[in-house]
Amino acid sequence: MKKVLVAGATGYLGKFVVREFKKQGFWVRALARNPRKLEKVGPFLEPRVKDYIDEIFIGEITKPETLRGICKDIDIVFSSIGITRQKDKLTFRDVDYQGNKNLLDIAIDSSVDKFIFISIFNAQIYQYLSGVKAREDFVRELKKSGLKYTIIRPTGYFSDMSEFLNMARRGRVYLIGKGENRMNPIHGADLAEVCVKAASIDKEEINAGGPEIFSYREIAELAFHVLEKKPRITSIPQGLINILINAIRVFNTKNAEILEFFTAAMTNDSIAPTYGNHFLKDYYEELLNASNMSMHYP
Repeated sequence: MKKVLVAGATGYLGKFVVREFKKQGFWVRALARNPRKLEKVGPFLEPRVKDYIDEIFIGEITKPETLRGICKDIDIVFSSIGITRQKDKLTFRDVDYQGNKNLLDIAIDSSVDKFIFISIFNAQIYQYLSGVKAREDFVRELKKSGLKYTIIRPTGYFSDMSEFLNMARRGRVYLIGKGENRMNPIHGADLAEVCVKAASIDKEEINAGGPEIFSYREIAELAFHVLEKKPRITSIPQGLINILINAIRVFNTKNAEILEFFTAAMTNDSIAPTYGNHFLKDYYEELLNASNMSMHYP
């Protein structure tokens, strides 16, 4: 039985990856800062995964001293580690680059067979953004490490698309620009299948998107349709968003950079080869049903 380490196991994709590796017969070690998150269904309907894990390793990716022994007897390392909505003082450089580099150094010393890493589709377009640059700097480290590797580049997660439903529930969806650019977001379960398959194939890079292609305006309209509400959509000029980003940067650099990334994403097409059979309308309906149930059963 092959053994896998999943770093990022408490995140949206990481939970699906843990479950899929276990379903495919792997022994699973999960890295977690907060193991309690493994016991709960996530806010974007990612599964409870504690029962799929053979061993929980408690440590912090930015503190190498807490990672000693993490790759002992491990065949495959998977990492989706990166800043999304963390509320601490760590930077993209600290986490997306150095955190993953800390893990890579241990993987090399432990002679693991393969390292699977999640980066970003069309990263070459966005390398002026510090978050993307940090991840791609790590990609370069991985490529010269001497380990076998696969870099997986998704277009965007269904969890990211939940914000459109949230805005629609509040009564109005705001788009950056006209919302004409297109993408094919992918569900975590579908992307997890891609990730686990990568463990057994010799492919160094995989671009991955979901089965449906939408414009951002169509995503907004779908959210209102699921809610059975009349669409109320406002387009915000990119120039105005840029002014807002610069204002936010004075007080919170990380939040400004996250908004800058989503602005760049919404003003470029992001269409990758299609995988999976999960559809955005179904996901929105599942989110809505879960929300309604929580309101009735606190």
